Amino acid sequence: MARATGLNQTRLPLREKLWHFNWSLLLLVSLTAAVGFAALFSAANGDWQPWATRQMVRYAAGLSILFAVALIDIRIWLRWAYVIYGGGLALLVLVEVMGSVGMGAQRWIDLGVFQLQPSELMKIAMVLALARYFHGASLEDTGRVLHLFVPLAMIGLPVALVLKQPDLGTALMLAMTGGVMFWLAGVRLWKFMLVAAAGAAAVPVVWQFLHSYQRQRILTFLNPENDPLGAGYHILQSKIALGSGGLFGKGFLEGTQSHLNFLPEKQTDFIFTMLAEEFGLIGGLGLLGLYALLIAYGVAVALRCQSHFGRLVAMGVTSTLFLYVFINVAMVMGLLPVVGVPLPLISYGGTAMLTVLAGFGFIINVWIHRDVWINRRGGSAA
Repeated sequence: MARATGLNQTRLPLREKLWHFNWSLLLLVSLTAAVGFAALFSAANGDWQPWATRQMVRYAAGLSILFAVALIDIRIWLRWAYVIYGGGLALLVLVEVMGSVGMGAQRWIDLGVFQLQPSELMKIAMVLALARYFHGASLEDTGRVLHLFVPLAMIGLPVALVLKQPDLGTALMLAMTGGVMFWLAGVRLWKFMLVAAAGAAAVPVVWQFLHSYQRQRILTFLNPENDPLGAGYHILQSKIALGSGGLFGKGFLEGTQSHLNFLPEKQTDFIFTMLAEEFGLIGGLGLLGLYALLIAYGVAVALRCQSHFGRLVAMGVTSTLFLYVFINVAMVMGLLPVVGVPLPLISYGGTAMLTVLAGFGFIINVWIHRDVWINRRGGSAA
């Protein structure tokens, strides 16, 4: 089947979009999610309830979102990027007004059958908005400091709102994803160094505004043995579980730290630890290998795309996936403070699952429309 390409192309037919759908990427996503279903089955001591069945239902719903996102014309996403970003900001404000409180934080909007976490949606919305902004900017524009105030505000507003919830982990992810988008857009290295120096100088001030539990997490990260039965309990138990798994693990459903309830939050934040205890170093590296393939796919799609908007979207979403994995795994290993970042497609969670699948939908969308050239106004080149 010949592929209809060319700079004058205005729209790809649905049949051709399905033909060029990246099914191998979807297979990798499904395989990674299947590991998550098995992990949640084990976390419930060999029961599909209460986590595995619900996660599978959410994955099925997320697949419909993935297909919808992937098949919509990429220029429609460019046209509506700011509106989507504005909707994400509105939801973050709504959390402050009517959000529900869980584990000491106000992060969710109760929709009755579903708890919506707007900060997760903002990770994708911000990538779209920044991609649109930098798509319409030249290299000369990105070199001007004044031209960067608008995208800095695009990052700063959601970061401030998420910090107020408070959710330090998601706020840091939003800030780092925004930094990656700046780098991809061609912002000079010296400007990053200037921001880093200003951030380092502001640490004493920021410390005063942190909540007491956030300060405790940082102090615990520096010295977890100082309070082994209190603040340091989580990370110490995580390290014990990781080490006890050895090379090949204790076997499926045989992890003692997790099944005897020594390991906290085994279905969410510390699910990688549980997997490593049951399947050992080999199992942990196998899962990281799946993530490496997913990230490699995202980078390859971005490099293949002709439009600047598509490249920025694919790389932005891929960077978000990398940050998810890196922060969660480093956190459970004691290399970073515990900040509550889920492991994508593995950890139990509704909004996080739907957001990750929507992100893969955008990567596939960029792949389908990789030969569609988009001018700075958002249309096809004439």
